[in-house]
Amino acid sequence: MTTIQQIKDLLRDLQEPNEWLEELQSDERKGVQNAITQWKKQYEKKQRLFADYLQKKAFDDSYKTTNISLIAGIDEAGRGPLAGPVVTAAVILPEECAILVGVDDSKKISKAQRQQFAELIKEQAVAYSVHIQPAVVIDELNIYQATKQSMEEAVNQLTIKPHTVVADAMNLNVDCPAYSIIKGDEKSLAIAAASILAKTTRDDLMTELHEQFPWYGFDENAGYGTAKHLQGLETHGFTVHHRKSFEPIKTMWSDRQ
Repeated sequence: MTTIQQIKDLLRDLQEPNEWLEELQSDERKGVQNAITQWKKQYEKKQRLFADYLQKKAFDDSYKTTNISLIAGIDEAGRGPLAGPVVTAAVILPEECAILVGVDDSKKISKAQRQQFAELIKEQAVAYSVHIQPAVVIDELNIYQATKQSMEEAVNQLTIKPHTVVADAMNLNVDCPAYSIIKGDEKSLAIAAASILAKTTRDDLMTELHEQFPWYGFDENAGYGTAKHLQGLETHGFTVHHRKSFEPIKTMWSDRQ
């Protein structure tokens, strides 16, 4: 008789339901039944992820005017924190990119998944670019205009020009039709891919800043106003990387003038 471990190994390699799986369900051993249940859960999850991938891809395809139109997705990371840059990314994906099944809004997937997908996106993309907008520009322009400018710069830096741009909730002035998509990182594969590149780039930058300024906890809070960050501001003051147009840094800056 085939052992439970052998069955688990066979199930691990099984991609689609088949006659053997149907026959296996008559095996009354509890370990076998548990293995079948686990396989079915994983299979159903893969099916949901693939269906979501197809839906996101169909959304992007709906903006194509021809079969060879290139769609660039644009997104940002870091509009809300008290410190650090806002980072934007632009991504043009190829027609066939099923390897990116599971790509979603960067906030909905784990850090490990984001890192893995970021590498795949860079490998698979027709073109991508990342733009880093520093705190000083955010203070000069305001966060909305600084983000908009950064998104437009990310589009302009693409080595291959898109026919159409879809951006997450931002109206852009670029040299092709551009559309602002509410909750675009949930609807568009290209925007979701851009959100992952923006998020992973920014997280890496904030980890580097943490090494210089460990008392703010940038590696944990990414520049948001957590208790540790606020305590660091109270004890050590602010840095050039803090946004002087954001409270409480704005008041601290005013008190110095």
